[in-house]
Amino acid sequence: MNTDYQSIIDKYYPAGSPLRDIYLRHCRAVADEALAIARRLRLPLSEQMIEGAAMTHDIGIYATDAPGIECRGTEPYIAHGIIGAELLRAENAPEEWAGVAERHTGSGLTADDIRNQNLPLPPGDYRPRTVLERLICYADKFYSKSGSMQRKSLDKVIASMERFGPESLERFMELHREFGEVSPRTHP
Repeated sequence: MNTDYQSIIDKYYPAGSPLRDIYLRHCRAVADEALAIARRLRLPLSEQMIEGAAMTHDIGIYATDAPGIECRGTEPYIAHGIIGAELLRAENAPEEWAGVAERHTGSGLTADDIRNQNLPLPPGDYRPRTVLERLICYADKFYSKSGSMQRKSLDKVIASMERFGPESLERFMELHREFGEVSPRTHP
């Protein structure tokens, strides 16, 4: 099993590339947020598992077409979770990391979401299931990969989730009830 997340990142995000800088900054912020929440709530998760999952949750973005964040691939951005899960499985990373990558998008995606919104994803239920998956999904919502990349307020996260409909917002609010909010801070 490959538990060296940095070697996986290095393989897909070359040193000196703008995408690597964006990727590392975002994932480090998510990891720090998730670790702070886990410590505060005394979650029964290893810090190594949390950090590895957080640092690889977006590993599939390089394959997507999102030039605003330096992604020059051909796949739709919404597919980055599934792409990342496949990549992590191929790299023999822990299945827990692959599950986080696969199920962290938005507040999770249901089969109805995929069908009703005509999303370019295989049919399935991509809602976070485990404590680790829910934790990283929640922490991720507070950090963008564009703009200032500063921590968003809860109000901004809620407004963002509202754009995807009431079901998506309710799923986020369930995560918020489970994990609460760590006091605001900024990241370099």
